Amino acid sequence: MNDILQKIGIKTTNPGIMIGDCNFELDNSKTISSINPANEKELAKVIVCNIDHYRNLILKAKESFEIWRNIPAPKRGEIIRQIGNALRDNKQSLGMLVTLETGKSLQEGLGEIQEAIDIADLAVGQARMLYGLTMHSERKQHRMYEQWHPYGLVGIISAFNFPVAVWAWNAFIAAICGNVSIWKPSEKTPLSAIGMYNICNEVLQANQIPPIFGLFLPESHDISKEFLQDQNIPLVSFTGSINTGKSVSEIVAKRLGKSILELGGNNAVIVDEKAHLEKAILAVLFGAIGTAGQRCTTTRRVFVHTKHYDQFLSSLIQAYKNIKIGDPMDINNHMGPLIDQSAIDIFTKTISLIKNDNGVIEFGGNTIKRDGFYVEPTIITGLKTTSALLQEEHFVPIVYIIPFKTLEHAIYMQNDVTQGLSSAIFTDNLQSAEKFLSTTGSDCGIANVNIGTSGAEIGGAFGGEKQTGGGRESGSDCWKGYMRRQTNTINWSDELELAQNIEFKINIL
Repeated sequence: MNDILQKIGIKTTNPGIMIGDCNFELDNSKTISSINPANEKELAKVIVCNIDHYRNLILKAKESFEIWRNIPAPKRGEIIRQIGNALRDNKQSLGMLVTLETGKSLQEGLGEIQEAIDIADLAVGQARMLYGLTMHSERKQHRMYEQWHPYGLVGIISAFNFPVAVWAWNAFIAAICGNVSIWKPSEKTPLSAIGMYNICNEVLQANQIPPIFGLFLPESHDISKEFLQDQNIPLVSFTGSINTGKSVSEIVAKRLGKSILELGGNNAVIVDEKAHLEKAILAVLFGAIGTAGQRCTTTRRVFVHTKHYDQFLSSLIQAYKNIKIGDPMDINNHMGPLIDQSAIDIFTKTISLIKNDNGVIEFGGNTIKRDGFYVEPTIITGLKTTSALLQEEHFVPIVYIIPFKTLEHAIYMQNDVTQGLSSAIFTDNLQSAEKFLSTTGSDCGIANVNIGTSGAEIGGAFGGEKQTGGGRESGSDCWKGYMRRQTNTINWSDELELAQNIEFKINIL
């Protein structure tokens, strides 16, 4: 393990604030520990920063922006290309670190680094396609067009479950747009963030590029609050819970800042009358237990046509019996631990609420007595569709199976929650698929046919509606979220002609 950490610059004790080669003279007595959730052992310590450290970080970032903004976008893309290659060289070590720190399976840890590599590749091409429109003016000898400029500093707050990829979605796109990123990673997964930072910073220094990525782990909530209130940061991207997202949105909006919110998901799969059952079961299986149910795109509700309900349920239970739970570094295991004891507490409380609501535990429902934060993946039936439990995202591996008779009713039940991130239907019926994708179908930001709710590709815009926040990151035209639009009108005539045929005549000579 030490070799893994040392290769990407992780030490026994690490600085919790970094930008370039700045020395922040941290207080070594103020640290947080990174804990391996698979065995509850400490991986390393991180020294947290104070408010003065944070303010100096912002000053340094502003200096970097003045240089970075003037580097042509394609050349900014070249730097991100090199970072993508550096991630390829370090994929194994960084992926293993993500697994050690989050408890997700090694396959998923490596997949997360691949996702960061993929977004780097996308950003390289996007750097040559920061397009603006041209418009025809109503006035003769006038030219109109729009162009896009960087905001400046972009704040990024990421969650523990994807400690590397979500930052890359934001930071790499923000970078090719000319911005400098300031990252507050989760205190539960600080080493993954520091490892990622170290790899990126080596590329910047090798190219004599100013530090365009900053990172800080604060000693108190007051510093985080100043981060959100900071007028130097026009845009904040937040990934996390709905309740915290509401608070972030309110604080940023009070100063008329902009925010990108990627909040909770309560995602559903519809198994239609014409579904391919084997394909649907496999998708639900991965969607429900991937990252031990700690993804925003985790499958939490499954609506199954009554024709298939009994067969689907029995087959899913049998598949759950074959799930191997244990050390996520062992590639033979499908599911690792939850992130910490607080997640265990949520699991046990939710199971208690299910029992009180007359839910039936078809499989699982127990914690696993061993070192680490392990639970059994759980299948629940019998809840009424009006149950409050179906409205909530508990962020643990519990999936609810619910029968339906008509597709219209299944779509209604799927949409009848406050979240709106990811959704899926399994069907070989064209009309059912199109109905699901129509304006009267899924109200989620992501709607899939014959693939599950979890595992989005970076080419499309990622995000959801309703209380999921409405944010969009990653591909498509998400780059526009990191730039300010400017409309330009150029008069190359010999006269001053006003719009809307307005005449304003006055003798000025």
